[in-house]
Amino acid sequence: PPFPPSATGSTLFPDAPPYAKTGCVTPSLFPDRVAIHGERSIARMRTAARLARRVLDMACDAARPGVTTDEVDGLVHAAILEAGAYPSPLNYAGFPKSLCSSVNEVICHGIPDARELRGGDVVSFDVSCFIGGVHGDNCATVIVGDDDGGDGAPKGSRKGSVGAALAAEEDNDNDDFSADWRGVPHRTEFASDAEREGYVTARRLVRAARESLDAAVSVCGPGRCLSQVGDAVQSVVDAYGYDTVHKYRGHGIGSEFHCAPYVKHYRNNDELELRPGMIFTIEPMVTEGHRDCMEWSDDWTVVTRDGGRAAQFEHTVLITQHGVEILTVPE
Repeated sequence: PPFPPSATGSTLFPDAPPYAKTGCVTPSLFPDRVAIHGERSIARMRTAARLARRVLDMACDAARPGVTTDEVDGLVHAAILEAGAYPSPLNYAGFPKSLCSSVNEVICHGIPDARELRGGDVVSFDVSCFIGGVHGDNCATVIVGDDDGGDGAPKGSRKGSVGAALAAEEDNDNDDFSADWRGVPHRTEFASDAEREGYVTARRLVRAARESLDAAVSVCGPGRCLSQVGDAVQSVVDAYGYDTVHKYRGHGIGSEFHCAPYVKHYRNNDELELRPGMIFTIEPMVTEGHRDCMEWSDDWTVVTRDGGRAAQFEHTVLITQHGVEILTVPE
């Protein structure tokens, strides 16, 4: 099995989530109540979120031509277990892997498999972990092979250090598309005009998704309305001429993987005042074509109905007394 039964819920992982053994997700006792986290809970959430981010960065670095998403899943699985945590997706309602990997037209919930990644693929990795009784959750999108390393590995890649990623997040002014969100320089040589076009349009889509997340986080704070998140995402996506998925949303997170509040990434009339201590994810899914989607026969993989590519970024955020804190930041 993907996770050793002897370890699940044992003394090795005493606080594995309840569904780890059974695959059954227990409905929330208070489905509409938004939790207000105290200092102890917030400290645990920071730990879980930063671990999730560290492993996400590792997954993104591993996405190179010829690598399979199954191999990336194995790396993620091992890294989370080594940290004394449990990979949150594994056996959640029966999900068979430790990572969600969504390639090209896959919007979300893609199951890692033996398909080799190819240059130009747009791949989103959603990494979540459970440690200290709480979950951390984040997602990012990379373009496979879009670097100037020349050997399949990004030149100046982190390889265990997230300094480049942190610098890129603090200075998001790469308006010339010379580097990706991690600060990894883009490739500048292409075999054909068609190949160049594929990479350039992918960069634009990924940037739109990243900017929509940044815009959504920027409007969060005490006294703000949750609907402002959707407004911010929609404004960015509209400006790019893309669409934003309606069916899947951000969510509250803590001891439960998914709980209230549920965060729409499009204009809406949800009237929920944000208060200090609230923790939730913001995870816009941006499509280059129409937002309409469908589910494959595996009951998990969600794809665009028109075959257009999709990109997604996600942070777990905390509403503070004076603004908002991104919990899924590099350590």
